[in-house]
Amino acid sequence: RLAAAFIALVLAQSAFALSTDRSQPMNLDANQQKSTQSRTGKAGDPDITLRYGNVAMTQGSMQAHADHATIYRNPTGVADAHGNNGSLTRVLLTGKPAHLQQIHDGDCGLMTADADTIDYDNLSGIAVLTGNVTVIQHGKGEFHGQRMRYDTNTGEMESGDASPSSRVHMVMQPKSQQAKPAVGADCTKAAATH
Repeated sequence: RLAAAFIALVLAQSAFALSTDRSQPMNLDANQQKSTQSRTGKAGDPDITLRYGNVAMTQGSMQAHADHATIYRNPTGVADAHGNNGSLTRVLLTGKPAHLQQIHDGDCGLMTADADTIDYDNLSGIAVLTGNVTVIQHGKGEFHGQRMRYDTNTGEMESGDASPSSRVHMVMQPKSQQAKPAVGADCTKAAATH
């Protein structure tokens, strides 16, 4: 647990997802789609959309690519904890690998993540990456392991466990001599250049 906590501390510095991303529309493209409506129209019984082949998702600075995506939404008329009606609740991406990238507030840095499975809970902002995980925070360091929990709201990352077979690997870059964006910098401009 100590190594996992250390990784979380080092990589999480200034690693908050771009705050404007969630207020942007989400665009989804794929070769094929299949949708199933909620049977009951009640909370806990979501509308489900399956997307196959060359799946691409964008929302603000967030970009994702996968072989397959399963998208869960509350049925129309069912509000989430924030009062949003019919909102997206979860996205499950699978691929060899599935890929996710996002710009962070504060330092306008790019974070990229690759894994066999990326399970993102839109309500909590938690992404769980499993299978051949590689996370790179450009200019800061990189992580390799089999599982990572990433909180897009706080930037906290956690990986590994106390078992002898659990191994995580991290590379930390020395402090960069590059100028940092000024406090209050507009990271949406940085998103356009990545």
